[in-house]
Amino acid sequence: MKYYIIAGEASGDLHGSNLIRELRLLDSAASIRCWGGDKMQEAGGELVKHYRDLAFMGFAEVVMNLRTIFRNLAFCKEDILQFKPDTLVLIDYPGFNLRIAKWARAQGIRVVYYISPQVWAWKENRVKMMKECIDKMLVILPFEKDYYRDKWSWEVEYVGHPLVEVVDQRIAAGTGQPLAGKPVIALLPGSRKQEIIKKLPVMLEVSRSFPDYQFIVAKAPGMDESFYDSMLQAYPNVTYTRNATYELLLQSTAALVTSGTATLETALFGVPEVVCYKGSPISYAIAKRVIKVKFISLVNLIMDRLVVKELIQHDLTPANINRELNDILRNETRKEQLTRDYAALKQLLSQGGRASAKAARSIYDFVTGAA
Repeated sequence: MKYYIIAGEASGDLHGSNLIRELRLLDSAASIRCWGGDKMQEAGGELVKHYRDLAFMGFAEVVMNLRTIFRNLAFCKEDILQFKPDTLVLIDYPGFNLRIAKWARAQGIRVVYYISPQVWAWKENRVKMMKECIDKMLVILPFEKDYYRDKWSWEVEYVGHPLVEVVDQRIAAGTGQPLAGKPVIALLPGSRKQEIIKKLPVMLEVSRSFPDYQFIVAKAPGMDESFYDSMLQAYPNVTYTRNATYELLLQSTAALVTSGTATLETALFGVPEVVCYKGSPISYAIAKRVIKVKFISLVNLIMDRLVVKELIQHDLTPANINRELNDILRNETRKEQLTRDYAALKQLLSQGGRASAKAARSIYDFVTGAA
C-alpha cells in the first residue's frame, strides 16, 4: 500500500516515525512518502520536506511567510497527485493539514487524521469542515472521543497517547551518567523567547529559597547561549542543559514546567511538578476570551480535576511557587497522592496497548478494507 504522511513539527516527526515503524511491521511492502523530519526518514519514510522549512510560529511570522506557505501547499498537492497514495495520513499541524484535508476530499483521496487539533479549546468552528473532509479521526486524549461524539455526533477512535511509549523507552534506557551534587529541580520555561522572558525570571528567583537543591534549566533548541546567560548569572545554584530534557527529568526530584506537552511528559516521568504560565496582559486577556478549558495543563485536562497545581498570570509569583514547590518536595501525603494520580493518568493514556501500534493497525485496516 502507498501512504502519504504529513507532519509539520518536531513532535509530529517523533510520533510519525513510530507510526511508520508500526506500519512497516504490518505492511512490509509499504511505500511511504512523507513531510516530517530526520526521525521519519530514519524510520523508512521517503522525506519530501523537512519540518524546519514549514514551522512558522506567531501571527507576524505567518504573515511575513505567506508566499512560502502557499508555495508549500501547492507543491504538496502536486506531489500527492503524482504519488497517488491509497491514503493520506495527517499528523496534527492543523493550519496546514486541514487545508490539505479539504483539498484531498475534493480529489477523492481518503484522509486519516492522527492527533486531533485541539478544537475543544479553541476554533471549534473547524469541526464541521473536519467532519466532512476526514474519513477516519484517531485521537490521543481520552476526553476527545466523548467530545466529538456528544457535541458533534462524530464517532472517532481513541488510540491512547504516543508519549507513553516514548517515555517508557527512555526510562528503560536508564539515566546514563548521573548528575553530581545536590538533588535536582528542573526548570522547563518553554521554547519561545517571549514566554521564556516572562516565566524564567520568576522561576529563577525561587532558587534562592532552596539552597539544598541544584536548579537546571532545559534550554530551548536554537536559542543563543547569551540569551540565557544574562538571566542565570545572578543565581549560583542554577545551571542549564540543552537537548537533554528527558535526561534531566529522569534525574529530577521536582520540576517547574510551563504549560503544554511538557506538563504531560513530566508527569509520565513521575516527577512532581508545578505548572507555570504567564503571558503579556493583552495576550492573556485574549486567551481568556477564546480558550474554553477548565485547566491549562494536559495532566489536569485529561484527569478532569486538579492533579498538579497551576499558577497562572498574576498568581505566578516567587512566593506562590515557593509554597507549592515546598509542598511537593516535603509533604509526604501530597507526594503519595501525586504518585497515585500519575499512575492513573498513565493507565488512562495506554488503554489497550501502545498508541503507535493501535494507530497503525487502524490505518492499515482502513486502507485494506478490513475495518
